[in-house]
Parts: sequence; C-alpha cells; structure tokens
Amino acid sequence: MKLSSTRLFPLLLMLTLALLSFWLERLVRQEPQPQVHRRHDPDYTIEQFTLVDYSREGMPVSAVTAAKLLHFPDDDSTELLAPRAVQTKPGQPRLTLSADRGTLSQDGSEMFLYDNVFMLRDGLPGEPGSQLRTGFLHLISARSLVRSDREVQVTEQGRSLVARGMEYDNQTRQLTLHAQVRGVFDQKLK
Repeated sequence: MKLSSTRLFPLLLMLTLALLSFWLERLVRQEPQPQVHRRHDPDYTIEQFTLVDYSREGMPVSAVTAAKLLHFPDDDSTELLAPRAVQTKPGQPRLTLSADRGTLSQDGSEMFLYDNVFMLRDGLPGEPGSQLRTGFLHLISARSLVRSDREVQVTEQGRSLVARGMEYDNQTRQLTLHAQVRGVFDQKLK
C-alpha cells in the first residue's frame, strides 16, 4: 500500500491540531504562580491632618487631628501618628483622647489608639472631670463609646481606680471596669 500525499495531508493536519489542542489545554491549566507579597507602602500621606464632623445645625461635634496620616492601598488601612480626638456632642461631657499612634477603620467611624493613651473627660456642673491612662483604647464615635482590654488607670478628684479592661459610655456617663479592680479613695472628700 502506497501512501499518497492526498491521504497523508489529512493525517498530518489532524496530528497538528491534536498537538495544538494539547498545548493550549496545558497552557490554560498551568498552576497559578504564587502571589508575590504586595508591599505595604503608603499611597498617600497627609501632614497635620484634621477631620471635623458637624451636626445638622452646623456645630462641630468631633474632630480628629494627627501629625501624620498614612493610607495603605494593599489592605485599605489608615495609620495616624500622634492622633488626637475631641468629641463635643451636646449634652455630653467633652472627651479629649490622645496617643502616640492610632488607626482608623475603613469608614472612619472607629479609632484605635495605641501607646501612651490619655483620655480627659471634662466635668459638668456638680460632677468632676476624670482622666484615664492606658496602652490601648477603641473609640466608637457615633455611640461615644470607649473600650479597652488592657490595664487602665482612672483618676478623678480624690479617687483613683486601676483595672484590667473597661468600657465607658459618654452618653450615659457610665464606666464599667471588667477585672482586677483596685481603688484608692480620699477620706477627706464627702
């Protein structure tokens, strides 16, 4: 049996198409390359950052300032250096918070403060102000709620409290201490 070119051409064409299909299928099925670690570099920074929230009446109710704001696109995080937050909501004592560093939630409604955290609550008529020191605070601005799971030291006129973990609601002015609470009260105050 003699092979002629007219009989050989379809066989070669089918073999070429089969090899091409095999090659394309292998190309599509290749294992994905391991993801290269994306760098955690800021896409923008702001020096002397200030953000002010206003009430419907146009009065400032909260302000956040920082020596520097850094935004990172890889995880959409925002870091603050030397942050300071002030809440002046009507009917509530003024709250001032500061720390060495902090972060903001993606929508800006929550702030996390770290290292040398200091909170000052102004007094109201007939009610003394207070100070709080800790290593970490979580502020939920809309609810005027402050939380910590670390050791806190609260001082007021004539009293001092130390505890592990706390929650303070500025709307109701209720402070809840969670564990290992110790206190010192001045007997001269009555």
